[in-house]
This record gives sequence, structure tokens and C-alpha cells, in this order.
Amino acid sequence: MDKPLKYAVFGAGSWATAIVKMLSENLKEVGWYMRSVYAKEHILKEYHNPSYLSSVEFKVDQLKLSNDINEMASYADVLIFVIPSAFMHSELEKLTVDITGKIIVSAVKGIIPESGLLVGEHFHDIYHIPFENIAVIAGPCHAEEVALERLSYLTISCADAKKAQTIANALSSDYIKTKISDDIIGTEYAVMLKNIYAIAAGIAHGLGYGDNFQSVLMSNAIREMKRFIKKMHKMKRNINNSAYLGDLLVTGYSVFSRNRMFGNMIGKGYTVKSAMMEMNMVAEGYYATKSAHLLNEKNKKKTRLPIINAVYDILYDGKDAKKVFKKLTEKLD
Repeated sequence: MDKPLKYAVFGAGSWATAIVKMLSENLKEVGWYMRSVYAKEHILKEYHNPSYLSSVEFKVDQLKLSNDINEMASYADVLIFVIPSAFMHSELEKLTVDITGKIIVSAVKGIIPESGLLVGEHFHDIYHIPFENIAVIAGPCHAEEVALERLSYLTISCADAKKAQTIANALSSDYIKTKISDDIIGTEYAVMLKNIYAIAAGIAHGLGYGDNFQSVLMSNAIREMKRFIKKMHKMKRNINNSAYLGDLLVTGYSVFSRNRMFGNMIGKGYTVKSAMMEMNMVAEGYYATKSAHLLNEKNKKKTRLPIINAVYDILYDGKDAKKVFKKLTEKLD
């Protein structure tokens, strides 16, 4: 790791755009893969992403843009994936170049449905990437506040502390503070789970529950998250750290949270399909809800997950949100 590493971001949504902005503060060149030819050409001509964080202006001579995933995978040493989990498998199927020597960074907030694995685990099992070459970017950090250059915090998790710090340095700036962690699996689960709880918070708001209930819901959510993660990967961690509790709170309460927005629509009576059509961004928590539910069902001794189960009943079993939350209120303390 003596020579400067080349970085590439895979994805064109708001979080991908924010990460490219962060990297652009420190690097002479940033690779950026996106499927849309239109988006690429628009950035080259107008200097901003046409669909996400359009207020962020890029210096195009600093960007290496491509619609070819293999070109970008060949170019970079550090591959940062920010593709929604539901579409990761189909995008990765396009890869023909060998990436076993690359550093893989997951900024994806969910489990890959086709394998049932976290993104890091998927790269380890399917692409034979050693765990010391896999990292995770966790918040609390909303893309919209990065665009506004409001002070934000990131946690970079990797088994190799030196690599974690190198990636953290590439993302740090006056408005981005970073710390490192060795809890790759725990932080990646936390990133996935917080979106489910944000949907729950949104449903509660849509149903008319107030701040008093929301505080109880979030209090129970962090304890439920702790039980889930401990079951999946037991190690010493402080669940009250920013990568867990902080990320949960900002996603559950922020006006920028797409998952809370999605849940709010469901609480107000939208169907899942109509809520998805209304939004122009993917609510990762929808897919995460099914993944978390299935993971727990596979365990011989199931973890008590009243909030996740309530969200699953509403989104996937079509149960009435008002009735489900009425029952949920009796299970919280």
C-alpha cells in the first residue's frame, strides 16, 4: 500500500454521488461506474448528477466515468459498491475481470437476495476476497447533508486496521469526520437493520403516533438490533456507538430518510407498490425486512424481533398496519 491507491465508486444514486464528492476532496482522480449512459453524458456536460444531489458540482477532469463495470474494476485498487442490494447480483454478473486482489468496500445497505449474504460475505464466498480486503462504510451520515457540507461522521470497518485507516483518510475532510472499527459483520448488519426500524418509525408517524411512542420504538429498536447482531456474530461491541445507535437515530428521525418516508406512506394507507412508485429512490429497508425475517426463521432458536416481525407482517403478509401496530405497542417497554 505504498503507492497511491486508485478508487472507484459503483452506483449512481444519492449515496454513491455523496461518496464521489467526499473522495474528490482528497484524490486527483476518482473512478465512477454507472449504468446510465444519459447520466454519464449529463455529468460530462452539466457537471452534476441529473437525478441525485444535483446541487453537487463536479470537476469533470477529476472524474473517470464509465458505463463499463469491467473497465472500472480493472482501473481501481479500491472498489466501493453503492448499488442497491436488490440489483447487486445482476450487476456483478457482468464482471469478467479478476478482482481477487482488490480491496472491496461495501456502502450497500442490505443483504444480497440471491445468496442471502451480507455484501462482504458475498464477495468473500463467491469472489474469494479475503476478509482483510473487505471493508464497510457506516454512518450516521445522510447523502443530502454531505451535499450541503454539514458536519457528518463515518465509521470504516475492516479486519485490517491499516486499510481501514487508508480508506478513512480518503473520505475525511473538514466536514467529514471518520473513525475505524474491526466489526465488519456487526456494522454491516446494523446498516441493514436500521432501515427496517426507520420504516417502522415512518409507519408509526403515518398512523398518527407521536414523539412519545417514537422514542419508545427507537429504544426498543436498538435493543432488538443488539439481540439480532449478537446472534449472527458474537463479539465485543458497544451498540451505543455512532455506527449502530447513531445511524439508527438519524435514519429513524431525519426528513432525508427515504425508508422513513416509505414507512410514512404505508402508515397513511399506500400499498407497497404505490409507495414504491411514488418514490424515485430505493427504500432498502423493504428488501432488508424480508432478509432479516428469513435469517431469523432459519435459526433453531429464534431471536425475539417484535418490530421486524411487525414490519414484515405489514409489507409482505399484507396485514393491516393499524392492527399490527396496536399489537406491537403491547410488546414494547
